Amino acid sequence: MSEKKVVAFVPIKLNSQRLPNKNILPVAGYPMCWHVLNSLLKVDRIDETYVYCSDESVVKYIPQGVIFLKRDAKLDGDLVKGFEIYESFINDINADIYILAHTTSPFIRSETIAYALTNMLNNGHDSAFSAQKIQTFAWYKGEPINYNIHDIPRTQDLEPIYIETSAFFMFEKDIFKRYHRRIGFNPYVQEVDVVEAIDIDTKEDYYFALKLVNSDIKL
Repeated sequence: MSEKKVVAFVPIKLNSQRLPNKNILPVAGYPMCWHVLNSLLKVDRIDETYVYCSDESVVKYIPQGVIFLKRDAKLDGDLVKGFEIYESFINDINADIYILAHTTSPFIRSETIAYALTNMLNNGHDSAFSAQKIQTFAWYKGEPINYNIHDIPRTQDLEPIYIETSAFFMFEKDIFKRYHRRIGFNPYVQEVDVVEAIDIDTKEDYYFALKLVNSDIKL
């Protein structure tokens, strides 16, 4: 039986709104988009890694070995949903498993991606995604969601909550095509640490990331 084809792709829009030029801002000596692409390239089991962008000038910001695929400029619209972009890419590039990754997670490690992919491939999971484990008192719509307000537990006894991060989503082609989902019915949840979980979407996020890069913290 032949190995499943694994393709990674990173959608990029150069004219980002909330943080202008977000995807190419410098982080640790490279454009922000360079980091996640470089991590993907280091994962041996990934067959091809694409950047999916309407602007060919993005090529000068990406690592050698990444394939540029030009997308329709209409996918850059402010009202376009991510699903439309993913669907367009999947219609163009065939694979058994897709890895959707985002430039806004520049600190995700190749080892983390590889570990999640191995678990998905070897343990019967139809998908995998990165998540941060939060073990604290959480509320939703005016109600606590992981503890009884009349019997407050110790923090270490709280039921943890897993928050999706933007780093990556892995899914079988059939999960997306048939069910229109990037997370399937039996996902592997890849826990990431607080640094890998950083998502840069605002000016404040970016300045925080720069402070981190210039600190003594090992990334």
